[in-house]
Amino acid sequence: MPKGKKILIILLIFVGFLILVFTALEIAGYYLNADNRAFWQNYLKDQKIDADAYNRLLKSNESLKKKMAGYSPKGAYLVIDTAYNLIYLRKGTVTLRQATVSCGSGNLLEDLQGNRRWIFDTPRGEFAVQSKLRDPVWIKPDWAFIEEGKEIPPKQSDERIEEGVLGEYALGFGDGYFIHGTLYTRMLGRNVTHGCIRVGDDDLKALYKEATVGTKIYIY
Repeated sequence: MPKGKKILIILLIFVGFLILVFTALEIAGYYLNADNRAFWQNYLKDQKIDADAYNRLLKSNESLKKKMAGYSPKGAYLVIDTAYNLIYLRKGTVTLRQATVSCGSGNLLEDLQGNRRWIFDTPRGEFAVQSKLRDPVWIKPDWAFIEEGKEIPPKQSDERIEEGVLGEYALGFGDGYFIHGTLYTRMLGRNVTHGCIRVGDDDLKALYKEATVGTKIYIY
């Protein structure tokens, strides 16, 4: 590059620097000017008022958090995601265990002779463990025989008793629904049940050990 061109570029850079300096000084002088001092004092005062309002909002927010914490379940609780077939054992905001399960299929079964129908969905909402069973026995309901195309036996019939299909443990949460084991572990992760939650052996054992009667269950 020619020497003259280099000098020109240096001069332009220097002039640009001077312009920036003078502009900054001019702005500073404007804000520090006595004529504008009252404006900025009022401005700062207004900002102080906003700061006080912000602090009040923070305190209100903290109070609301404490109030909400009071509604949180005490101790361990279970959360079940029926869409993704997942169960979470949680304590506070910490997840202690996560497992793949199987939830309700949503299928419809109709009893044309008795004018009855069943929708095999896992119920949603807030529940609690009502019973803890070891080596549970399944008492087959009417729909199980209708689904198999069999004649419905009397209520107290031994035909309704089926052992070994619910795994080693079961947690009942009302209306005949259980969190229990399964013979069909390959189906875990799919919506294939009649409404109960099927869990693999190791995970079921951990859930059974941690849960007590009254443990909250949240299903969505």
